[in-house]
Amino acid sequence: MAALLNGALTERSVHLCIDMQRLFSTEGPWPTPWMERVLPTVVRIAERFPERTVFTRFITPERPEDMPGTWRAYYERWRQATREYLDPRLLKLMPPLARLVPPATVVDKPVYSAFAGHKLLDYLRKRQADALIITGSETDVCVLATVLGAVDHGYRVVIVADGLCSSSDEGHDSLLSLYSKRFSQQIETVDSEMLLAAWN
Repeated sequence: MAALLNGALTERSVHLCIDMQRLFSTEGPWPTPWMERVLPTVVRIAERFPERTVFTRFITPERPEDMPGTWRAYYERWRQATREYLDPRLLKLMPPLARLVPPATVVDKPVYSAFAGHKLLDYLRKRQADALIITGSETDVCVLATVLGAVDHGYRVVIVADGLCSSSDEGHDSLLSLYSKRFSQQIETVDSEMLLAAWN
């Protein structure tokens, strides 16, 4: 795995950890079986500078009819994941990450991309963020949507390959290849050891 192409990270770099929630653990309706495997890596990165870490949470609607268009049909299929039926504790961050809040920040979102709405962008602009370090779940769904949003907003994006997980090995592998090859000009892909060495 290549080293950081654009030099060391700075005090304005933000760790953006996507949806590492109990909802996507083995106890939730959408299990990502190897979330527990990458969790220690994500914790190490978040612990480096918790005050520079943002955790997103995917918050499901109360009921399907609260969502527009195809989202309504989606939640009719996954009604057990709506807040009408879901144990609210499953929306919480994985416990080792929840302990870092505060000083870490939490941004809730109703769709895949963390850039939906204005909360995250307002936060990043206020911090004058110059780079986003991406970890979380899932590589080929919410991480994908958020990464493309970050690229659209012009942020330097650094993906931590061993800090991502998915319920699809094929999707995970395909997206890591896509990030590192198709978007190599705008997205850097590193492992956690290289990341931590570059973020002091």
